[in-house]
Amino acid sequence: MEIGVVYPQIELSGDPHAVRAIGLATEKLGYDYLLMFDHVAGAVRQNRTQPLFGPYSEKDPFHDPLVSFGFLAGITERIGFATGVLVLPQRQTLLVARQATDVDLYSGGRLRLGVAAGWNYVEYQALGQDFATRGKRLDEQIELLRKLWRGDALKFDGGFDQVDNAALNPAPKRMIPIWCGGGSEPAYRRAARLGDGFVFSGPLDKILTGWGQLQSFLEERGRSGEPFGAEYILSEGASVEDALEVLHRWQDAGGTHFAVRTMGHGFTSPEQHIDFLSDFRARSA
Repeated sequence: MEIGVVYPQIELSGDPHAVRAIGLATEKLGYDYLLMFDHVAGAVRQNRTQPLFGPYSEKDPFHDPLVSFGFLAGITERIGFATGVLVLPQRQTLLVARQATDVDLYSGGRLRLGVAAGWNYVEYQALGQDFATRGKRLDEQIELLRKLWRGDALKFDGGFDQVDNAALNPAPKRMIPIWCGGGSEPAYRRAARLGDGFVFSGPLDKILTGWGQLQSFLEERGRSGEPFGAEYILSEGASVEDALEVLHRWQDAGGTHFAVRTMGHGFTSPEQHIDFLSDFRARSA
């Protein structure tokens, strides 16, 4: 099992020095990877005809994960980088292909691209994309990313993207893994069709049910014998003892990745988050 760290960006006031501190600590403490969430902008929830039900608002700071990983690739040597998850349908596919390729090249093949449809329609509007068709677009984007990463000139005439005999150059030296995220049956079915793995978050008992459902979809598609990653992101506020128990339950369920989340404890400095990570790592070794 690979054990990673969730970057606690909403609790660090957008401090750029914290990215360096926690990135370096993740590697020094022996973790396998650093995971970052993605939001381009936070939206005010009040006074909206169409409610926003997601967990974040304009008061929660976010750094761009691919930009951050590009920086961290230059100051680390071993740890992997994972988006958990990138809201792909609100972004230009070709641009994401270019950015992800460069992160993977700069890091020596250490990127894992987690993608999902997202929930914030305000971000979609501000980025000029259609919120209503995000699921269909995501399916097409995963296909197009893999075609672009082959590096050959291609013609692609999709429902959302068109590429007229153009190539991504330089291309990555490998096919970057694409993991799916979400919490619904369509997300699980998408992963069974198109994904290299799945990023789960939420109450573990519910997630174990979802993981079983996803495994049945993999079996339906004849993929049960293929390598397929399953990551669980620890819920906020879990103590070290609770985190260790969840880790063991997830491992017993066949999980392959486990991301430690230090948010929800009231920490106010990178050092406090690092102390928690140090304690967990020492006790999980």
